[in-house]
Parts: sequence; structure tokens; C-alpha cells
Amino acid sequence: MSQFKTIEASQVTISELMLPSHTNFSGKIHGGYILSLMDQIAFACASKHSSNYCVTASVDTVDFLRPIEVGELVVMKASVNFVGRTSMVVGIRVEAEDIHSGTIKHCNSSYFTMVAKDDSGKSVPVPGLILKTEKQVRRFLKSLNRQEMKKKHRNETSKKTELQIEDLEILRNSHKVQLEY
Repeated sequence: MSQFKTIEASQVTISELMLPSHTNFSGKIHGGYILSLMDQIAFACASKHSSNYCVTASVDTVDFLRPIEVGELVVMKASVNFVGRTSMVVGIRVEAEDIHSGTIKHCNSSYFTMVAKDDSGKSVPVPGLILKTEKQVRRFLKSLNRQEMKKKHRNETSKKTELQIEDLEILRNSHKVQLEY
């Protein structure tokens, strides 16, 4: 295994025509179907980078910005934005193209944290990244910041075991909560 790889070496793009069988009850493409495709491309990208089987550890910020229609061509682009010791953050951009007009809309961007595993299921080290452009450096730094914020949040919430008076005041001041506690 190489100690460092370029981002381009593991980039993956997939395209799929959206069919009526992919719709939800309102006739739009089901978000769960799109998430499934995103997980597949994240797996492919991370596995390509690490040369190992990879599992999804977390998914950050999935915002469905625009609905996807039946008949549109969905294009997903994935690249490794960040690497830790055994984990990688894969950035995914989802676009949908109206194949009649050629109009392309950005529908979703998300970040999947993937962990490389060996044949026995043990986490294994992954190659580092060779950053060649300012955009790649920005993406790496943003991912590093997100990782640090998640770690800080986990530490803060794991320490908090009892309700505080401040917590109850927040609830009492909410117009959408009836507190009967």
C-alpha cells in the first residue's frame, strides 16, 4: 500500500436515470434511495483509496436541497476530503440533470466518514492524502474542523447525565413544548 495517494486516484462518479420505482408517495425520488446510492459511492471511493473493505461510521449533514424528478439523470461525485489513521471523510455531491433541457441542479452534498477494515474486521491504517490545489486544502481543513467539532460535541454530551435548570428553562421558553415534568 502506498503511504500517500492523490485525491484524483480514488474519485468516483456514478450516474443513474431515476425511474418511477424510485419514487416516494408524492411522486418525487425517495430520499432513502438517494442515501443508499450515496452510501454505495462513499464505499467505492473509500475502498479505492484504502485498498480495503470499508464501513460507514457516520453521515454528516444530509440536506435535501431540491427534489429529484422521475426521468432526471442523477450524477454523484465522490472524493476523499480527509484522512485520519483508519478513517476517511468522503465528500459527495449530488446533481440531477433534466435530460430534455440540459438543466443541472445541485440536490445534495454530504460527508460520509468511512473506516477501513481488514479481512477479520479490524480497523487498518489508510494512506495519507497528497493535496495539490487550494480547493483540496480547503476541503481537508473543513473536514478536520468538522471532525474536531464532532469530537468536542461527543465529549460534552457524554459528560452530561443529569438535566440542568438551564435545560428546563430552554424547554419552558419554547413555544412548541408543553412541559409536564
